[in-house]
Amino acid sequence: MPKPYNVLFLCTGNSARSIMAEAIMNHKGSPNFVAHSAGSHPSGLVRPEALRQLRSAHLPTSGLRSKAWNEFSQPDAPKLDFVFTVCDNAANEVCPVWPGQPMTAHWGVPDPAAVNGTGEQVEKAFRDAYFLLERRISLFLSLPLSTLHGLSLKKEVDEIGRQ
Repeated sequence: MPKPYNVLFLCTGNSARSIMAEAIMNHKGSPNFVAHSAGSHPSGLVRPEALRQLRSAHLPTSGLRSKAWNEFSQPDAPKLDFVFTVCDNAANEVCPVWPGQPMTAHWGVPDPAAVNGTGEQVEKAFRDAYFLLERRISLFLSLPLSTLHGLSLKKEVDEIGRQ
């Protein structure tokens, strides 16, 4: 696989988890990784709680937007090397056919936007989602991609989603 690797994080609404994953990967993985995010049914806006969490982690938020996954199945889209679903709904949906047959895995994360509670409870849910994504992305970035191929690499990225 050529560098930089293109990574797509998918979720249904593309408003919180996949957006946070995109920002984390672009921060931690640069210059070897370029991350994108998209949704099967994008909400059209990024949750303010997700943006607050990213800012509190000192990550840039400019340019983050909710978008449909079909942007990445177009002929002029970046060639994807990895596609990770971060919500259970997107994992169970029929995904587009990605040009180049990227490596895929499911990294389910509880939906912080589904938490109904006090402001502190909602904030904690977004913080917990952020740290789970950050941990998985860090584990992924530590993989020796130059020596792992095929089934060995697939096994590793699937295992990350279980941690």
